[in-house]
Amino acid sequence: MASGSRVTILPQSKEALLKSYNARLKEDVRSMLENFEETLKLARRDSHSQISRTTQSEQDALEMQIRASNMVRAGESLMKLVADLKQYLILNDFHSVNEAITNNSQLFRSTQIECDKKLMKLRDEMAMDLYDLEEEYYTSIFK
Repeated sequence: MASGSRVTILPQSKEALLKSYNARLKEDVRSMLENFEETLKLARRDSHSQISRTTQSEQDALEMQIRASNMVRAGESLMKLVADLKQYLILNDFHSVNEAITNNSQLFRSTQIECDKKLMKLRDEMAMDLYDLEEEYYTSIFK
């Protein structure tokens, strides 16, 4: 199975949570759309009613304010949903977290091995230099 097309079976609680997120999304988008359509209808409407033109205008203005408030509420709800989804992903994406930990561990192990090799080489060079210095000291006529 390719890593890009992995199929995951979610526990019941996660599945229910994701379904509730989906329901919230659909409800908020539906609310925004309905309120926007109704606002447009109010803007286009000719007043052929029994009430006075001023009263109708005030009533339409109030309804437009209410519908605008409903659209703002739905937009804020959608932004909260996005924040909730981000938080859910961060807190529950164990696969990515484990992958990052594994990659870091491998990187640190390879760095450790490289440092160990360099230290061994340095130790060997220092041992040879020390041996040469001791040899020079003990065979010197100036001791």
